[in-house]
Amino acid sequence: MKLRRDVFQAIADPTRRAILLLVASQSMTAGAIANNFDTARPTVSKHLQILTACELLAQEQQGREIIYHFNPNKMKEVADFIEPFRKMWDDRFNKLEEIMKKHQPNQ
Repeated sequence: MKLRRDVFQAIADPTRRAILLLVASQSMTAGAIANNFDTARPTVSKHLQILTACELLAQEQQGREIIYHFNPNKMKEVADFIEPFRKMWDDRFNKLEEIMKKHQPNQ
């Protein structure tokens, strides 16, 4: 039985986040991606498989090479999920700031 990969599990790993940042700025081959890390190529390949299974990266065959592209649409799903939490914390910090201003000594 093959487990379905979860986007949040994928981005929980710091190496995979680094790969996403790298590929977001420029599409690359697996070898070019691996050159940026001090790990074995099979390890980077496994990370690429996970990111591709989660659709955070897309593959494109160009001759004998596979080029990896960042999928902003999938990352937008992550951002859309996180947005209500960001808004909640912004609201809380704004309320705290208002309270602190009310209790500041006059200068």
